[in-house]
Amino acid sequence: MAAVEHREAIAHKAPSRQRASLLVLLTLAAAYALTVLVFYPGYSTVDARYVYADAMAWHFGDWQSPAMVLLWRLVDPIAPGASSMFLLTATLYWLAFVWRDVLFAVIWLAAAVLAFAAADRPARLRAPVQASALLLIALGVLLRPNAVVAAPFLAAYVIWPMRFDLKRTAILFLPALVSFYALVPLVYYGILDAERQNPLHSIAVFDLGGITHFSGDNQFPVSWSGDQTALLISKCYDPVRWDSYWNVEPCAFVMRRLERPDDMIFGTPRLAEAWRHALAAHPLAYLSHRATFMWQFLGRSNLVLPVWDWLDPASGYGHSRYFTPLVALHDALQPTLLFRPGLWLALAVAVTLFAWPARTTPAGSFAISVTVCATVYVMSFAVLGVAADFRYAYWCVLATIAGAVATVLARYAAAPAGQDSREPSPGSASAPRM
Repeated sequence: MAAVEHREAIAHKAPSRQRASLLVLLTLAAAYALTVLVFYPGYSTVDARYVYADAMAWHFGDWQSPAMVLLWRLVDPIAPGASSMFLLTATLYWLAFVWRDVLFAVIWLAAAVLAFAAADRPARLRAPVQASALLLIALGVLLRPNAVVAAPFLAAYVIWPMRFDLKRTAILFLPALVSFYALVPLVYYGILDAERQNPLHSIAVFDLGGITHFSGDNQFPVSWSGDQTALLISKCYDPVRWDSYWNVEPCAFVMRRLERPDDMIFGTPRLAEAWRHALAAHPLAYLSHRATFMWQFLGRSNLVLPVWDWLDPASGYGHSRYFTPLVALHDALQPTLLFRPGLWLALAVAVTLFAWPARTTPAGSFAISVTVCATVYVMSFAVLGVAADFRYAYWCVLATIAGAVATVLARYAAAPAGQDSREPSPGSASAPRM
């Protein structure tokens, strides 16, 4: 009799589950449709336009990720131009700007979610999903190479999704770091034969400018005029981005000199040697520069959306009747704490700590892994950052939100189940007597 009642209860719950699943699918479809309506055809940022031009020319360079160049070339026939990458990104998640940081964030989120969804499946089903997730992590590293230091934490989760174990994560860290680090030159130069454009030297220029500013002594391997030296010490340094030395007057003379054809310095060992010498001679100035940059990145208002050309009458995207309200919302929220990476970094750490007691559950393991990964990724900009745009924190935002949801699920599942009020306790007066 009890078995019959149990089967009837299951049969009664099945339609409810189907209705819930249908509601979720309809919600996802509506959200996707709204994203396409508001953001289509997708806005190509300045960096993205360079990537697309390389994709159409079948030219690979390492300043912008050649992996994104290849990916865009492959998906472009779907809807030529910005639309193809926009649709790919929006399909992975509801974000619409063609920026590799957006694509990177949703790809890593997809990797983590895939591993979570397959965590309790049989090995024959779980293994191909895990392999796909690891490939997505690798693609993320190829899109944003400074993510190499954060990738091992996500890889460890994909391999062992049922529980977070600090010891085995630590054991995996170094081999995974070396593997992901080796992957970048293998794909960039070995497979895609990318042109070497020396993007790391932008960090050297930014650091040399910062050390010059804070030490009061010229650290570039160049003799400047008196006026130029005064500018370098007083006005050229901008913690928001290194562009002040590149293409922003009055200090664009720096890169013009470093890239002078008859005496090229940018991309040569001379610049690297000057960087090493400056760090050794002025470590406190370097730390002051990097601390100033990180405070700008984490604690101050920075670029959120690329609004430079949206007010141009020729820009159809910025004047879309569906998109204009979003611009107004952006203008209201952009200066607030909501768009400070420091807030999301603090929340990521909080989620990690709150989820720690549930680390032996799949949801707790997910929450800890993605937020630790995001924390390490954001902190990598303390050494490697050359611009303070909010986009560099996108992965931290997604990881924190997803991790918070998983933490709630983990803590809820771990809570003692309440006793059904319809069932009398053994000692109650209404319990049947034997």
